[in-house]
Amino acid sequence: MRSFLNRKEDLVSEAIDGLIAASGGRLVRFSPDSSARVVLRADWHKSDVAIVSGGGSGHEPSHAGLVADGLLTAAVCGEVFASPSVDAVLAGIVAVTGDAGCLLVVKNYTGDWLNFGLAAEKAKALGLKVQMIIVADDLATSQSRQPRGIAGTLFVHKIAGHLARAGAGLEEIVAIVEQANRGIVTIGAARDTCAVPGSPKVERIGVDEVEIGLGIHGEPGVEIAAPKSSSVLIDDLVLRLTPRLKPGVDYAVIFNNLGGLSNLECLVLFSDLMKSTLRPKLRYVAGPAPVMTALEMPGFSISLLELTSERETFLTSPTASPYFPRFERLHKVEPVAAPKVDAGEVFVASADAPVRAVVETIIETCLAMEADINALDAKVGDGDTGNTFAGAARAVKAAIDRLPFADGAALFSALSDLKRKAMGGSSGVLFAIMMARSADAYRQSKDWVAALSEGLQAMQQYGGAKPGDRTMVDALSPALAALAKGEGSASAASAARRGADATAAMTQANAGRSSYLEARSLEGIADPGAEAIARIFEALAASAGDLDR
Repeated sequence: MRSFLNRKEDLVSEAIDGLIAASGGRLVRFSPDSSARVVLRADWHKSDVAIVSGGGSGHEPSHAGLVADGLLTAAVCGEVFASPSVDAVLAGIVAVTGDAGCLLVVKNYTGDWLNFGLAAEKAKALGLKVQMIIVADDLATSQSRQPRGIAGTLFVHKIAGHLARAGAGLEEIVAIVEQANRGIVTIGAARDTCAVPGSPKVERIGVDEVEIGLGIHGEPGVEIAAPKSSSVLIDDLVLRLTPRLKPGVDYAVIFNNLGGLSNLECLVLFSDLMKSTLRPKLRYVAGPAPVMTALEMPGFSISLLELTSERETFLTSPTASPYFPRFERLHKVEPVAAPKVDAGEVFVASADAPVRAVVETIIETCLAMEADINALDAKVGDGDTGNTFAGAARAVKAAIDRLPFADGAALFSALSDLKRKAMGGSSGVLFAIMMARSADAYRQSKDWVAALSEGLQAMQQYGGAKPGDRTMVDALSPALAALAKGEGSASAASAARRGADATAAMTQANAGRSSYLEARSLEGIADPGAEAIARIFEALAASAGDLDR
């Protein structure tokens, strides 16, 4: 199923139904028994000039999504990338046109201007006042006899919609819009084509290539390029736009997502535009946003309009469409200073040989078991748990002569900072939390085991794991419990080993990466984190029982 649809024949009608249902009562459509797919404002009373646009579907939210107070009065929707019929356009005109008349806004494609044009003539024969504006804003095809009409059409929708709402007459609207239309230019690029639902996709753009100039119906552009980066592509497009711009004139820009780019990519591209030589000429921006799309085409377009004080008012007035982005004034962005956050307390190195021996035993154990724990983790995770423990061990080893071994709270705090910086993934954060809470607890109790037990509670609180969830807590919790009872390091090691071995029989993990695996992938395999903890306690028990201290 390459597209989510029921029947290809019903695609446009059902999409319109979805739009109407989501409009909160703002929109209506012709009844299903009509072959004309027309979306209209529900509150329209024919008192002002009607602004009608449309064309092939597949450009959503244009055009039907732009039917709203301050924009379009109605949109006539054809099949995907196909002009609506003359009869459909005529029905749309008749439905919304009163004595004030109607303006048709049409993109410069043969099917659109022929069908809308003939419908306009038929409407005039019925006694209606109808005029038509054709938008041909595509810079890439500007030298051809028929330059394409693309996203620059949105400027015309906005200006005409504002003027109609303000009560301007048809002739005044046409005069103002025609003048603005002559000052609109658009350039676009895409890194792939689009696919019409139910039809095969045309593959013509290479993996590292970009098509410059575009048709919003999947037509080829005018050039294939291979820019090395987003900024290089933007600079290329700006270079093409610059000769069309007037000196001493400010511009408004619409940054339009053609439907298939992630918002992240669009923001990178827009950021590059704001760093380009075009930036000083830009005063207002709408977007980045998908407004006139080409189905899921991974591309974008940049549309510019010469600004005047009047046009500034036209563009920045509000509309009732949730799909048309507001024009925002561009300002110079001055970064604010980041607050100075202490990277960690500054500790004075101090000596305590038994405590240092415990830390050194843990370090050597983590380094020695790196490969074994990685191999175990490869069976139930991504094979890097051994690296995580070893990375922390190397960081502590590098700082060993600077640690405050004689001050338990300071030592825990120092270890928290080191683990936060050195251990990857969630394990590093959890151990850092455990050590930070242990530091606070030690200041109160001066008891190593009690402090570590408090730290474990914090780890469980933030990590969400408890004994039985098939994590390192299954080994760590019983080991610390044994120490808290005064049973000594040998008993703690035995408890940790039993806990780790028990995880091999647990066929459901409730935390960590193993929680995504099915039972048969876990059965018979110990949790890598629990195994690592068990080996650490076993090493400590074997090295003269320093934990008994």
